[in-house]
Amino acid sequence: MKKEWMERAGKALKKYQYVMLVLLAGVLLLLWPAGEEPRAAESQQGEEAQDPFQIGSLEDRLEAALSQVEGAGEVTVVLTLREGPQAMPLQDLRESGEGSGQSRESSAVLLSRGSGGQELAVLQQLGPEYRGALVVSPGGDDPRVRLALSNAISALTGLGADKITICKGK
Repeated sequence: MKKEWMERAGKALKKYQYVMLVLLAGVLLLLWPAGEEPRAAESQQGEEAQDPFQIGSLEDRLEAALSQVEGAGEVTVVLTLREGPQAMPLQDLRESGEGSGQSRESSAVLLSRGSGGQELAVLQQLGPEYRGALVVSPGGDDPRVRLALSNAISALTGLGADKITICKGK
């Protein structure tokens, strides 16, 4: 019974080998990742490393930099945001008519990204607006270290000294 079934399967495979190859190729193409997905994943990872508006990566970079301040020790930084980063879209303005019958119309500009995908055209990318910062440092009780840390945070975030708290840590 098994032998007979194997012979039938062998004959069917031989008879339909090209159809099976085409079907297999089709399945492989369907499973193949789309052209934009790998780029999107790579660019997302790249953005995390390069995008200065990612608050987590900014905190990590601040911690690494502030830990190098003499007397500061191992620093922990926490930033709070009033507003996150904002994208100002590019607008297409149209004016029609004259005098009192004049009208204005605006619409956002979209960019075509192939395969039917569209993306909003960005005129300007605005950074986040910070609310405050907390720095915990083993050297946080030394006035010179506190001043250096406060000045560094202020220079990098635009926060005033009244919005920056520096505490002594373990």
